Amino acid sequence: MSTNEPGPYEADDLRPLPPRLDPRAGRPGRPRTAADERRDAGDGEPRRRRGNGRVAVTARIVAGLLSAALLAGSGWGWYLGQVAAATVNRTDAIPTDGNEGTGNAGAAMNLLLVGNDSRSSLSEEQLAELNAGTDSGVNTDTMILVHVPADGSRASFVSFPRDSYVDIPGYGKDKLNAAYAYGYAEVDDDAAENAKQASGAQLLVRTISRLTGLQIDHYAEVDLLGFFNLSSVVGGVEVNLCAAVDDSYYSGAVFAAGPQTISGAEALKFVRQRHELPRGDFDRIIRQQVFIAGVLRKMLSDEVLLDLGKQRQLVQAAAESLTVDKNLDLLQLAEQMQSVTAGSIEFQTIPYIGTDRDEQNRSIIRLEDEETLLEFFADLSATPEPAAPATTEAPKTVDPAQVPVEIFNGSGTSGLAGKAATALAAAGFPVGSTGNASSMDFEQTEIRYAAGDEDLANTVAAAIPGAALTESQDPTSGTVQVILGSDFNGVGQAVTPTAPAAETEGEDARTAADTTCIN
Repeated sequence: MSTNEPGPYEADDLRPLPPRLDPRAGRPGRPRTAADERRDAGDGEPRRRRGNGRVAVTARIVAGLLSAALLAGSGWGWYLGQVAAATVNRTDAIPTDGNEGTGNAGAAMNLLLVGNDSRSSLSEEQLAELNAGTDSGVNTDTMILVHVPADGSRASFVSFPRDSYVDIPGYGKDKLNAAYAYGYAEVDDDAAENAKQASGAQLLVRTISRLTGLQIDHYAEVDLLGFFNLSSVVGGVEVNLCAAVDDSYYSGAVFAAGPQTISGAEALKFVRQRHELPRGDFDRIIRQQVFIAGVLRKMLSDEVLLDLGKQRQLVQAAAESLTVDKNLDLLQLAEQMQSVTAGSIEFQTIPYIGTDRDEQNRSIIRLEDEETLLEFFADLSATPEPAAPATTEAPKTVDPAQVPVEIFNGSGTSGLAGKAATALAAAGFPVGSTGNASSMDFEQTEIRYAAGDEDLANTVAAAIPGAALTESQDPTSGTVQVILGSDFNGVGQAVTPTAPAAETEGEDARTAADTTCIN
């Protein structure tokens, strides 16, 4: 299935919702100003060009939540926490029902990061500089679940594509980015704006909780202005593109290939682009994650750590456009995460199948089945097993003369069993039969032994360092089998190490320390 299907703002994707439920109909109830009229009168952009900016806005949320962690244990860190607490907006985002997923052990935490594309706080000059069009309504197209374990040793960020086809409580199947809009519109038009926002946040939390099987503890929402300010305050973020891009018409993104530093309007263009990218919205999600990672690396650099003024600017910029739930303690969160490093911050995308069309012929993203998703998030939030105590005791061995050996060649290299037999015999091992293994594509050399023959196997392993030890019913008791793989380099020499398999639980897993190129 193609990933270049039309996006949610293209003509064939518009859903005929009633106006009060349409997430693109704007936030009802906000009185129009003279500035609104001037912007509307001068707006000549194609409709599809508006509203693509919200995918990036969560980047500065992360920095806002973590910035106090730089000096959380000091008086300065306390002061930064007070600055954030005094400035940040609060909303009743956590529902009292429908959020009964798996509880978190100890002080572990699940935080839902949401980016909205509200432009109400932007001046006309900023709108022009950011190429952001006009306010496109109630849109939450950036959604990331952050899990932080009780010990603060790591942080896991899981992105949710905006077009994920999910079950929205009370509304049935729809795109994930419609959940907030539905909840927002449930409140009467004459109600206060913060009541509508709280209702939208609560339905989105219920939707994510049902999808993941997790309890969502906290909520944080950010707008475009905060993202713009943050990227400027840190002095730019380094990103790395595999190829040059030119998306002048839609996002305005025009970048050369290779590492480069971006900030302000250029940063917004970087994370807005989805046209001209091989995987469309999927690549845009990777861009968003890479930018967040770049911000975190910058914050942990001496350039920020040693600049108290810049730290205060970061906290101020974040808090001014940040809306969090009523109970989130920013300083406490920062203290919990102060030991997190770039290498222990992992970014993933929720496991998905690919793009598809729904019954209304809209472009959607099919996620993996419910069992797969619940298992993925259960593993994500599982408490790590305690490490086994280290042991310095050497494995027990015996005299090689007491270890009969059978040798089988599975490497695909002709004559290797005979050469290994000669060498092992010279080392004092009684060599029995030799021959070819049942398959000639063994990548790893194995030493197989019967139960109770561990000492015999250890003796052979000392002669072939790095070979895999496997208890098996194949060899007879008292005899050890050696299956030669393509990693075998000779008796007395270590086998060629096998490259560790990438631990990619979700899609496109990477850490904040990863600076390899992206689309």
